[in-house]
Amino acid sequence: PLSYAGKTVLVTGSTDGLGRELALALAADGAHVIVHGRSVARGQAVVDEITAFGGEAMANGASVTDMAAVEKMVANVKERWGRIDILINNAGSAGPLRDGKGTTWEG
Repeated sequence: PLSYAGKTVLVTGSTDGLGRELALALAADGAHVIVHGRSVARGQAVVDEITAFGGEAMANGASVTDMAAVEKMVANVKERWGRIDILINNAGSAGPLRDGKGTTWEG
């Protein structure tokens, strides 16, 4: 059977809705979950729920339109768990993408 135990999984947009439920299910299966959303407080609430049942998770607040924030989030994950095994792109944006260096791409 398929298991996510021990895998490091980043779920974008996981502070609410489908992303939140997916993060909880993955953590229940033993995955290390990176809870992503623009609100650190909402992300931390999901992390607290996961750790309450013995799961492992961390919150990262970053807009997917801000590449510098995304790069910082990835660096934090690599520092804690060494890698990201699975990326689930649940968050979306209708706005422009920014690379943190002044470059903007329309999305």
